[in-house]
Amino acid sequence: MTTMTDTSNAARFREFKMPDVGEGLTEAEILKWYVQPGDTVTDGQVVCEVETAKAAVELPIPFDGVVHELRFPEGTTVDVGQVIIAVDVAPGSGDATPAPAAEPAPVAQPEPEPEAPKGRQPVLVGYGVSESSTKRRARKGTAAAASAAATAIQSEMNGHAAVVPESRPLAKPPVRKLAKDLGIDLATVVPTGEGGIITREDVHAAAKPVPAQAPAPVAAEAAPAPEAAVSAPAVVTTVGARETRIPVKGVRKAIAQAMVGSAFTAPHVTEFVTVDVTRTMKLVAELKEDKDMAGVRVNPLLIIAKALLVAIKRNPEVNAAWDEANQEIVQKHYVNLGIAAATPRGLIVPNIKDAHEQTLPQLAASLGELVSTAREGKTSPAAMAGGTVTITNVGVFGVDTGTPILNPGESAILAVGAIKLQPWVHKGKVKPRQVTTLALSFDHRLVDGELGSKVLADVAAILEQPKRLITWA
Repeated sequence: MTTMTDTSNAARFREFKMPDVGEGLTEAEILKWYVQPGDTVTDGQVVCEVETAKAAVELPIPFDGVVHELRFPEGTTVDVGQVIIAVDVAPGSGDATPAPAAEPAPVAQPEPEPEAPKGRQPVLVGYGVSESSTKRRARKGTAAAASAAATAIQSEMNGHAAVVPESRPLAKPPVRKLAKDLGIDLATVVPTGEGGIITREDVHAAAKPVPAQAPAPVAAEAAPAPEAAVSAPAVVTTVGARETRIPVKGVRKAIAQAMVGSAFTAPHVTEFVTVDVTRTMKLVAELKEDKDMAGVRVNPLLIIAKALLVAIKRNPEVNAAWDEANQEIVQKHYVNLGIAAATPRGLIVPNIKDAHEQTLPQLAASLGELVSTAREGKTSPAAMAGGTVTITNVGVFGVDTGTPILNPGESAILAVGAIKLQPWVHKGKVKPRQVTTLALSFDHRLVDGELGSKVLADVAAILEQPKRLITWA
């Protein structure tokens, strides 16, 4: 009878696990809970907002019930597949005691070798999927590992080297790689993760120089109990009045990794041209009054985007990607036009799918929707995948131009500078004209100087004489 009661009670509770909201992502940070224990939820209701390496995403729950437990607080980074919320799907039918978190029995499910399983790492914009570790099962020696961690901490407090008495310290493959890159011996690292697992934070802490006069109790404070290590969110730390430390994660972390990878993988070349865009500015003013453009935002970026699309049509070889694994140039017969957008979470690059097929009014509507969605923080991972060429408008910040870094996996990026009234020789006389500077960066492995120059020159020519949008289209 007891067994039947337990089974019935356990069936009352359903657990919602952190889903893979983007292809190959392994973790996400819980930004905000929209529900609390005791709240009633319905199928499809958004219960929380999470941030992945690509974007902020709202998660709907797939069943009805009453929230029983939130497993993680806001600010916590959670692995894909971990339970984040438990829901009572049959409230009022007995004791509300949820089943324990679903973990395999230690003896029945022994853990394989730490580095044997392979999975997927977060997909950066434009990159493919690389290998990583899958989620670690509960380890048979968890209690022993925790005891070993405590012994190591006590050893440090007594002035001895903290050596975990295990033949192989517990750590996920990405953490092992980080330790190797930093030159840290994992055997000397004090683990703070659940079950005695070494975390990224542990490795970074071991890499920091220890002050000569640091008191011994600091070592104990650096290793909280396993529960604290799981639930404590990353926070902004202020050091005195002269320094603030902000954790790098989510979208901002992905941006940093992508830019470093791009800068040191693709050989960048940047070319510049200064152009008189007075006629383009007149066209923008006329289009704003055109009834066919009613309801859409018309600005210089619209004409610049159309000019780049026409230039790509005239020089299709520029719309390509480099396949390192197969040593091939992949020619794209479509243009997914990326637009760099500044958001509170960092710079993201959503793209307009098949922009080459859109009319000017359609392109204007797509640009408006893309920018507004990005500013609201609602850009989906799919909207940022598959870009081929990008535009970044630094002119909105009053900057003349710059040398933009390629979006990973793309061949070219166009930077647009501020449009300013400047003296310009026009029809043999110096006159005030609207002038801007364009900069085109391209991957020199697949775009040579001639091709890059032709694309940039075509964009400039269209902006100088916008009627070429018709004659060259």
